[in-house]
Amino acid sequence: MNPVQENDSVSAVQPVIVGAGGMLGQHLAEVLPETYPQAVCATRDEIDISDYWTTRWELERLHATVVINCAAYTDVDGSEAHEERARLVNVDGAANLARACHAVGARLIHLSTDFVFNGRSTRPYTEEDEVDPLSAYGRSKLDGERAIVAEAPDHLIVRVSWLYGPHGRNFVAAILGAARAGKPLRVVSDQHGTPTYTGDLAGALTRLVGIGASGLLHFAQTGVCSRLDYAREALRQAGLGEVSIEPITSDALAQPARRPAYSALDTGRYRFLTGETPRRWEETLRDYLSLVGSVEAGGAL
Repeated sequence: MNPVQENDSVSAVQPVIVGAGGMLGQHLAEVLPETYPQAVCATRDEIDISDYWTTRWELERLHATVVINCAAYTDVDGSEAHEERARLVNVDGAANLARACHAVGARLIHLSTDFVFNGRSTRPYTEEDEVDPLSAYGRSKLDGERAIVAEAPDHLIVRVSWLYGPHGRNFVAAILGAARAGKPLRVVSDQHGTPTYTGDLAGALTRLVGIGASGLLHFAQTGVCSRLDYAREALRQAGLGEVSIEPITSDALAQPARRPAYSALDTGRYRFLTGETPRRWEETLRDYLSLVGSVEAGGAL
């Protein structure tokens, strides 16, 4: 094994991002090389974790010491009808990658989700809380976690919640797009959690690479809100505060997959390990809107 220690020099660490074409992967591919210029960013076409032997060969060829797995099947509702697709990536792919990392002596940092919880809590979930997923997607991510633990002793599993960022479809973009198109807005008021910005998560993952953290931890922004509060704040910050939203219940939305009613994550272990307190979700939302607004003004979208 070749775990990354806190006093390792940057040049001794060879990070490889798997799933670098996704929403988080693209943002991490921008942030991680600022600290690790030698980082390799691999899309699915370059490293397909459904193929164990090719994955292992690529990691060995790249001399990987740390692998960050951003590859995932994230279609929550689609997983209900096509659970086998979700499991191919979230379980089998995770197991393949874990086995390959163990074989080449690389630490595996794997991204998981708040959807492993049932949402019955009344306070943010800690790493020690009981898991009980409500959906096929949540089950696939939990089984992926278990595969990581079984196959890769040198691992870190990072659970995140309500992820959004400039490199993919997300809740904020959907709300603002509908508002600007004059479409009626109906948003659930009975789901509570914490929006988490991919830029801050990318920074957190970079810090976790540097300190060689292992085991299980939660990362999210600070603060808890409902989906309705989240949408209203996004509209307000975007200068669309006059747009009305109809509050509805999750049952009224009739989505195929059940969502946890409460899925905020406690970030105490992250704060203890890094000495960093995640920013408020409202603050990171301003950063996101500023970034996508400047891109739109430049004509790139």
